[in-house]
Amino acid sequence: QVQLVESGGGSVQAGGSLRLSCAASGRTFSSYAMGWFRQAPGKEREFVATISRSGGMTSYADFVKGRFTISRDNVKNTVYLQMNSLKPEDTAIYYCAAALGYGSTWWEYSYWGQGTQVTVSS
Repeated sequence: QVQLVESGGGSVQAGGSLRLSCAASGRTFSSYAMGWFRQAPGKEREFVATISRSGGMTSYADFVKGRFTISRDNVKNTVYLQMNSLKPEDTAIYYCAAALGYGSTWWEYSYWGQGTQVTVSS
């Protein structure tokens, strides 16, 4: 079992920044690739970013490339999502998730946090 707890969400104006954190407990954090997903009201959950177990590989959805950065600290058992140049369309609940493989589809991820709300106003 892996328990994931997100933090760092909030309200920000367009163009602003937020840094999300996801603290993991339970089994060995470095055994899992980690991902961030988001879900806006009335929309399906969508992939945002993923990072490999060591942190050596990352992948992003096209709509966040150049604006968001995923990183991890395997000593602190934490994964981060730095979000810059935020847009109103980034408004959603953001979830972190853990997977044994490195992928961008939600069904590949076995463990999920409870989510943190990000609201971007224009």
